[in-house]
Amino acid sequence: MNKFKYLLESHMFGVCAKIGEKLNFSASSIRLYFIYASFFTLGSPIIIYMVLAFWMEIRKHLRRHQNPSVWEL
Repeated sequence: MNKFKYLLESHMFGVCAKIGEKLNFSASSIRLYFIYASFFTLGSPIIIYMVLAFWMEIRKHLRRHQNPSVWEL
């Protein structure tokens, strides 16, 4: 089960983990709240999740562009 969890978290966007890190909550509780909110609101938090995932990827690419490594010069 731990291998599956690690595989899933390493390939997903990490939005819930990042929110949990910022708010000092466990990532699993953030995921549960996200799932419950998705059921109660008929899936509208999925749009928020996708926007946050897109924003995190853009920030990662911008940081990489501002600080290139030796191999990218």
